[in-house]
Amino acid sequence: MAEKIYTKNAPDAIGPYSQAVKVGGFVFTSGQIAINPATGSVEAQGIEAQTEQICKNLSAVLEAAGTSLDKAVKTVCFLADMNDFAVFNEVYGKYFTSKPARSCVAVKTLPKNVLAEVEVIAEA
Repeated sequence: MAEKIYTKNAPDAIGPYSQAVKVGGFVFTSGQIAINPATGSVEAQGIEAQTEQICKNLSAVLEAAGTSLDKAVKTVCFLADMNDFAVFNEVYGKYFTSKPARSCVAVKTLPKNVLAEVEVIAEA
């Protein structure tokens, strides 16, 4: 049975889904965008600031699940513009020091017109 994960230190789900679920020794996060959990809005401007907020949100969700970014085994990253890849990658690398497997793709648009979204699979 999957355990639903919730923390007030990350944005509430904006649809019929959970921030994350824990099952079978793993935590699967929903994609996180640059929403400030204190205000519920996108305040960060630019790919660097948005990536920082995304990583903070993911860290909070994983912490609520009893794990951390260090235990990430796979990430999927979505960018609205691949021209932002180098800056995104630099910030991402500060947080994902264990170097999990990763996919990174460009997409046409993201929720709330943010510049990036990241989801994580981590060991519980």
